Amino acid sequence: MIKRLLKSVREYKKPSILAPVLVSCEVVMEVLMPLLMSKLIDKGIEASNMNYVWAMGSLLLVCMFASMAFGALSGREAAKASAGFAKNLRHDMFHNLQTFSFSNIDKFKTSSIITRLTTDVTNVQNAYQMVIRIAVRAPIMLIFAMCASFYVNAKVALILLGIAPVLMLGLIIVFRYAHPIFVRMFKKFDLMNNVVQENVRGIRVVKSFVREDHEIEKFMDVNNSIRNDAVKAERAINCNAPLMMASVYTAMLLISWVGAKLVVNDEMTTGQLTSMFSYTMQILMSLMMVSMIIVMLVISRTSAERISELLDEKPDITNPENPVMEVKDGSIDFDHVFFSYSKKKEKSCLMDFDLHIKSGETIGIIGGTGSGKSSFVQLIPRLYDVTDGDIKVGGVDVKNYDLDVIRDNVAMVLQKNVLFSGTIKENLRWGNPDATDEEMQQACKIAQADSFISAFPEGYDTYIEQGGTNVSGGQKQRLCIARALLKKPKILILDDSTSAVDTATDAQIQKGFAEYIPGTTKLIIAQRISSVENADRIIVIDNGKINAVGTHEELLRDNEIYKEVYESQKKGGEE
Repeated sequence: MIKRLLKSVREYKKPSILAPVLVSCEVVMEVLMPLLMSKLIDKGIEASNMNYVWAMGSLLLVCMFASMAFGALSGREAAKASAGFAKNLRHDMFHNLQTFSFSNIDKFKTSSIITRLTTDVTNVQNAYQMVIRIAVRAPIMLIFAMCASFYVNAKVALILLGIAPVLMLGLIIVFRYAHPIFVRMFKKFDLMNNVVQENVRGIRVVKSFVREDHEIEKFMDVNNSIRNDAVKAERAINCNAPLMMASVYTAMLLISWVGAKLVVNDEMTTGQLTSMFSYTMQILMSLMMVSMIIVMLVISRTSAERISELLDEKPDITNPENPVMEVKDGSIDFDHVFFSYSKKKEKSCLMDFDLHIKSGETIGIIGGTGSGKSSFVQLIPRLYDVTDGDIKVGGVDVKNYDLDVIRDNVAMVLQKNVLFSGTIKENLRWGNPDATDEEMQQACKIAQADSFISAFPEGYDTYIEQGGTNVSGGQKQRLCIARALLKKPKILILDDSTSAVDTATDAQIQKGFAEYIPGTTKLIIAQRISSVENADRIIVIDNGKINAVGTHEELLRDNEIYKEVYESQKKGGEE
């Protein structure tokens, strides 16, 4: 895991190395100062040697300013390295996310992905900064200060050597208890993000059903749960402070008692005793820093594991070694295809699909909710891979195409229409970044969107709010159709994407397809018979199987499912 994360350091290796080097220099200066101070007291002040006092005093000042300079520089380099590391982590996670197939994305909740890119990266960034600075400073300070204390007086130094293991044992017990609580907390952060995201996205529904109190209660439940875990974890970690202070005061008392006797017996000088107090503080402060590092590592360990999960996730769908770079035409062949989201054939949601569609045909698709219509069309641009069987587009197996090539030649307008914040022009150019104003206007005329766009004060420069909240459902659908048309695809798939427009507009859209893109293969999933009755052929899907294929007249004569749907809609229309 650590090796995987460190790959994201990249161009920030230099500051990552400089920071610990500068910290080491800072520690050396700090450890030297008590030794110089003891000499200043013993050989300068007590001996009334002012020349020595001035010499040692000047040397102390040099060490102090050098320590400050090394500390400031190390802080700057550590900040640069940790911020850069965090930037690269976010980049690598988001970049890997873009390669995911739908099956990969299905493994992670949206709220969990957002938490990993924000809170988890911040935790790892803080931990990294501590590791390259404080985690280097603490052990070096501990070793150097301990060696210096033995150099000054071995008997007194043994007191410090005895207290350190007791303190470390206590800290290990505390943090082993705290780690599982932090793991649980981060899972609850995901849940809280999910609650907030659902509420904001569905705020109109919440208000229309007067469910604000329910949403507040749901949020407070998870919020209080996080608070309770945080209190437990902090309570455990806060044991660190009294344990540390108890160790400091015990060490001070013992050193004062033993040191005083040694000074009286002329086995130790006053300056040496003073330096021992300084080394005691340095050693115990080093242990306190170690405890802080452990706290941060406990918190960041969970975050690091979650980030690694996203970085290590391998896309299920990848390019072949020598991909085909051109789609000849829009013909589609399903050869006894089975498909299961769980990859198990016995749990297939599409079973034995055998279908052959000519280039330029218009195919209607009818079926009940959950019958497998959307799953069927999502296999064509290889958003999912088949469990068994083969799919060919333009006479070539879709697995042999370059992913960008096959998806660029298959335009999909999904059930959930998504518009991005930006102008109408910017949204349309998702279909073709180089589209001219005339091409955009032409696509919008085919999609029956030009009339309402022209009615806006700013026309095609009208700003679309996030999620397209300032346009109606029907307008959003027509903009998405126009965006798909700008790709000039060989295959156009409309997944129930005219459900929010009236039948007259729907008919005009179908007429536009027939006139302007006759060579494009069109697959139209619809609930309304009127949307597909003029198709060259209509496929009736029932429980993951092809129930029937034929024209409107043939199915009306021979297929009970189609006839039942038609009659129910005709009756509803008459009423």
